[in-house]
Amino acid sequence: MSPAETVPAPVAPSRRGGVLGHVLASSRPLSWVNTAYPFAAAYLLSVGGSDRIDWWVLALGTVWFLVPYNLLMYGVNDVFDYESDLRNPRKGGVEGVVLDRAVHRTTIAAAVLSNLPFVVALALLGDAVSTLVLAVSVFAVVAYSAPGLRFKERPFLDSLTSSTHFVSPAVLGLAMADAPLTWTAFAALAGFFCWGIGSHAFGAVQDIEADRAGGIGSVGTVLGASRTTAFALAAYVVAGVLLLTLPWPGLLAAALVLPYVANVAPYLRLSDAECERAHAGWRRFLWLNYLTGFLVTQLFLWMTIGW
Repeated sequence: MSPAETVPAPVAPSRRGGVLGHVLASSRPLSWVNTAYPFAAAYLLSVGGSDRIDWWVLALGTVWFLVPYNLLMYGVNDVFDYESDLRNPRKGGVEGVVLDRAVHRTTIAAAVLSNLPFVVALALLGDAVSTLVLAVSVFAVVAYSAPGLRFKERPFLDSLTSSTHFVSPAVLGLAMADAPLTWTAFAALAGFFCWGIGSHAFGAVQDIEADRAGGIGSVGTVLGASRTTAFALAAYVVAGVLLLTLPWPGLLAAALVLPYVANVAPYLRLSDAECERAHAGWRRFLWLNYLTGFLVTQLFLWMTIGW
């Protein structure tokens, strides 16, 4: 066996923090805000005044998308990706734990039991439209990783489903506020969706060789490193163009796409054999999201209270 064919050494499953801490770590705390914020922001922007806010809806939706939703999304993924995670050098830190087999059943049970009350409550507080959005959101999370569906292994559907994970909270926020689907709302959501597609595709670049070795399909394994990066960059550009159609000052959000374009551009000529070099760009992406979130918040405050 040549050095290039050497199988990576298994990553030790994490056992830190006890069972509860281990299960909670599988929900990717670093990413909690990425799903809670879109719901809260979309709901608050859509209700049309503080006197119309249903605080139960706001609190339940925000808390659900903050922790339980992420446990369902990432915890279930860690259970069914256990064998591949053992040999993924990226696992074991902020990008995901290697979930000890001893807590797999506990993780599934915790994911189901923590999500069920919120899903039922939001369905009862909403209407037919919001319940449909809720159902799509939960289905996309489960279908991405669960055996028999495994959308994460279906090229292009993987990126579409991953983007749905982050856009559906915003759509649910609009639906719970009974907001009409105006062009402004559509363009903002479509831009966000394209950003999600590009982000997932770029994330797949670093795993191309490992996925191929493991017989796992993805947008990256189909297109290859350079073309997947180009696909991600194109998705970011389309997102920016859509955001430029928003009324002032919302159109300023289009500028927030530029750092993501700059982050992926250096990898446009990356060969498949060098795909792991994209990991540095992916780590920048994770922290770039926090800067973007801060700037979006400032824009949100400007649009709502003129600050």
